[in-house]
Amino acid sequence: MVLNAIWVAFILIGFAVALFKLAQGDMTIFTKIMTGLFDTAKTGFDISLGLVGVMCLWLGIMKIGERAGMIDLFARAIAPLFERVFPGIPRSHPAGGSIVMNMSANMLGLDNAATPLGLKAMKELQEINPDKSTASDPMIMFLVLNTAGITIIPTSVIAIRQSMAASQGLTNFNAADIFLPTLIGTFISFAAGLVAVAWVQRIRLLQWPILLFFGGFGALMGVLYLSLRGLAPAQMSSTIGLIGSLVIFGIIVLFVAVGAARRINVYEAFVDGAKEGFGVAVMIIPYLIAILVAISVFRTTGCMDFIVGGIGALVVALGMNADFVPALPVGLMKTLSGSGARGLMVDVMTTYGVDSFQGKLAAIIQGSTETTFYVLAVYFGSVNIVKTRYALACGLFADLVGVVGAILVGYAFFY
Repeated sequence: MVLNAIWVAFILIGFAVALFKLAQGDMTIFTKIMTGLFDTAKTGFDISLGLVGVMCLWLGIMKIGERAGMIDLFARAIAPLFERVFPGIPRSHPAGGSIVMNMSANMLGLDNAATPLGLKAMKELQEINPDKSTASDPMIMFLVLNTAGITIIPTSVIAIRQSMAASQGLTNFNAADIFLPTLIGTFISFAAGLVAVAWVQRIRLLQWPILLFFGGFGALMGVLYLSLRGLAPAQMSSTIGLIGSLVIFGIIVLFVAVGAARRINVYEAFVDGAKEGFGVAVMIIPYLIAILVAISVFRTTGCMDFIVGGIGALVVALGMNADFVPALPVGLMKTLSGSGARGLMVDVMTTYGVDSFQGKLAAIIQGSTETTFYVLAVYFGSVNIVKTRYALACGLFADLVGVVGAILVGYAFFY
């Protein structure tokens, strides 16, 4: 419903502004709108087509990891942390395992695999919920951490950037250069969500698994940042891209090697996963084109420039650098719609260039935040929860902190 309202508003407001400009003597405004519509529809299809190969590749590799037991091993490794974060779940209850598997899938960028696991976890949490119409404490913690979860590999964002780089004629482009900044951005959002819910639920965070997780992650990110801080922006971007490529390819090699050692038919597993990747990429096409054409109308008529310019003027008046402003709508839209934010991200990359500061920042924001309203509606709706209590407030708080954190990280690494 929210995305429908946004889509209709973009079209109707754009039409009204176009009529106003026509009345002022701009005889070419509707020609520009139609040209933009056709060009944008083609752009959306080209991006989605380029996305097919990367999604097939990554979901094929993940299927190998799943059959080799590596996904399950990763889930068990982070289980001690989630046992402390969800004290209301009995130790032997299956909801704990489903939550860990859902978080693991989100960390690896497997949105299509994470959603079924998340719905399964909600169903199991509902079984131990004393009030079937009201969200329980474990449900709220799960939903907020789900919307603010850490993403180790932003698969779809990397795939879109690589596809757009090819269409923009960039050679030797490394789409993984946003890996480390996005990882830090998602960690900031995750920490904000965890602290917010823990404060409300009076969960003690000073426990060794939680401290070990935050301390280890923070120390690793600190070491990486300090080692990169003295580099020029271009050299830093190249080094981050190298680190991201090494990590991602290292995971691929690990999954294949373990699968082969356990006598898994690695090739067959890859093909099965790649089939799923093709379906996911094709499914994106109508959603991406739909939001891109609405954004095209909104931008061609000058409405988007008016909003971005207004925010930019306010930022400049406060004495701040305003180069981040063009990417800000991505973060504002992401809480409402993932496909809408994806369309805005593509729009920023098309307007400013996929390798520009604004393009990189839009990608970081897209990978660092989540569709809070959508996740809450789908997950709570699946178990008929009516009273969501403070889930939305904590989720939006995590989103806000995540967007601010992503902007600061973008400046630290790429400006």
